[in-house]
Amino acid sequence: MPHSSNHKKFLQALDGVATTTPPLWMMRQAGRYLPEYRAIRASVPTFLDFCYSPKLATEATLQPIKRFAFDAAILFSDILVVPDALGQKVTFEQGEGPRLPPITSAEDLAKLNPEIDLAKLEPVFETIERVKSGLPAEVALIGFCGAPWTVASYMIAGRGTPDQAPARLFAYRHPDLFQKLIDLLVESSISYLERQFIAGVEAVQIFDSWAGVLPALEFERWCLKPVLAIVEGVKARVPHARIIAFPRGVGSHLTAFTGHSGINALGLDTATDPVWAAVHVQPFKPVQGNLDPLALIAGNDALDRSVDLIKAAFTGRPYIFNLGHGILPETPIAHVEQLVSRVRGV
Repeated sequence: MPHSSNHKKFLQALDGVATTTPPLWMMRQAGRYLPEYRAIRASVPTFLDFCYSPKLATEATLQPIKRFAFDAAILFSDILVVPDALGQKVTFEQGEGPRLPPITSAEDLAKLNPEIDLAKLEPVFETIERVKSGLPAEVALIGFCGAPWTVASYMIAGRGTPDQAPARLFAYRHPDLFQKLIDLLVESSISYLERQFIAGVEAVQIFDSWAGVLPALEFERWCLKPVLAIVEGVKARVPHARIIAFPRGVGSHLTAFTGHSGINALGLDTATDPVWAAVHVQPFKPVQGNLDPLALIAGNDALDRSVDLIKAAFTGRPYIFNLGHGILPETPIAHVEQLVSRVRGV
């Protein structure tokens, strides 16, 4: 039987231990559904100012822990601090999302730093240190990065797009150039995650939010291989690193990740059938997920049924209860309280 020397329930699950009740946290748990978060956000001019303020980012990270006593806190930051630290200026327009000068040519690519400027990200590492000192003893701290494909999709398009067509076209037309960008992001992500562990995170999640748009061959080249390269690179530098991979929207391609020893758990998106995952994924890796954020907004019986379905599918093996994507701003706090009670059986 797997064993974990750690007293934190979230880390026990990542170590392969089935707990009586699953550990619980939520993607984007530090976010706009909380009035205390909105109050901080209103106090700074831009979203990146927020991310780069250790004092405010620490406060945001700790808010959901104080309110809901989740089993893990996730660092408050953004996946686009990596291109920012590579010299591609990132801004956030109110109500419009991120903006970056698009990379459309070899000349644009050549303007990037040859390696990530970790000094620019010192505020993030300071936030981690501050959060660690403020967390209850039983709560784990999660760091993260975006997967190369997802981060590259913003760097190429210069903004979020519905189908990542600019990055997909760039990869088809200029595969060697795109490979250079992906390789740069792999190395940058390894260094960034290593520094997060040094600062004090106990696990990291690699978010590949846009993996699901890729056909099979492109999925293997631009999603699977880069994520596995990050996992191997981080484990080589931080052997005790615990890593969750979250390739969103990939369907049965998820099984391509199950045979890799460096991945401690796999995140499941909203569309993944828990019964399928219990057969094809969970016997090989602890799983995390995958409540529909809209069921959380609906609350009441719909929420209870959704929670119970996930618990029934995964109980008996190690799993972490979470959403299948980030919590939405309009989510009622009372429904989060309902979720916590239902998951924990209290």
